[in-house]
Amino acid sequence: MNKRMRALARAGVSIWLDDLSRSRLASGNLAGLIRDYSVSGVTTNPTIFAAALAHSDDYAATVARLRADGADVATAVRTLTTTDVRDACDLFRPLYEETGGVDGRVSIEVEPGLAMDAGATIAQAAELRRQVDRDNVLIKIPATRPGLQAIAATIAAGISVNVTLIFSVERYREVIDAYLTGLEHARRAGFDLSAIHSVASVFVSRVDTEVDRRLDELGGAARQLKGRAGIANAQLAYAAYAEGFGAGRFGELAAHGARPQRPLWASTGVKSEDYPDTLYVSELVAPGVVNTMPEKTLMAYADHGAMGFPVADQSLPAAKVMRLLAEAGIDLPDVFATLEDEGVAKFETSWKELVGTVSTALE
Repeated sequence: MNKRMRALARAGVSIWLDDLSRSRLASGNLAGLIRDYSVSGVTTNPTIFAAALAHSDDYAATVARLRADGADVATAVRTLTTTDVRDACDLFRPLYEETGGVDGRVSIEVEPGLAMDAGATIAQAAELRRQVDRDNVLIKIPATRPGLQAIAATIAAGISVNVTLIFSVERYREVIDAYLTGLEHARRAGFDLSAIHSVASVFVSRVDTEVDRRLDELGGAARQLKGRAGIANAQLAYAAYAEGFGAGRFGELAAHGARPQRPLWASTGVKSEDYPDTLYVSELVAPGVVNTMPEKTLMAYADHGAMGFPVADQSLPAAKVMRLLAEAGIDLPDVFATLEDEGVAKFETSWKELVGTVSTALE
């Protein structure tokens, strides 16, 4: 097993791969990453599925069967994606059992077009859980305003959730509240709280990309703050996590078996050549977190990664960075609103590409 990845896992970071395809499953590639690189889970999104179906012949037999059965595009897309997720869940099952359900998780996302429709998101989350039919699946729901209601309702129904597209600490606090609200309803409904799990996906590199662009527009001394917003924002999110899952409201739920909603660092592939390729792994090490990485980032850390300062000790310096950004003229609320809108739009575009690819294959 790779010594750097093993050390990262021993430091309390769950290493998840931000990718899934039938070829990874069929070739044994994913099994090898579990064995040799401490990979303990997988995240997916419409972009990942669109790329997998567009660049692989591994789906041809399934598509041919769906065509022969007269399946419509929506049915075909759902069958193809849930099959991969189900098979990955089966591969991770031993790890899921070994960790008491904490790891061995595979995520699948509700359709991006439902991001502003709480009722439809709630319904599809339940349907995805039914179709995958594996205890170690996580249903991904975006942290939009309507998504908060859907998160609470889905948790209340006993379904484990990966909350995605979180950019601001303020929205993350609302996500924590939605999770706790869902657990409170689940408890009253008689669900086993210990069986309900959740992660909250805080995006990192996209924050730097947008803030850096604005810093370049400002010019001058403001550029000295480039590359600092994403990590500082995540460090403050970790402080919010520690506060939200301390005593008090969560403490009462924990007494009945509830588990904390773990922070998940998403968008951890570096998007600027100016920064170290392991930046969003090395500087975000903390016990009880998940880091979902593209394979390129995972392999970079396995080759030359090193841990930075403990995240738990960085909330004051992080707050200073965010204050300096605001003083320099960065409208942080607008940054986060822009990123949320762009995130939903990007996934909608990928979903349309996925639907188009499957539609063509069915012809």
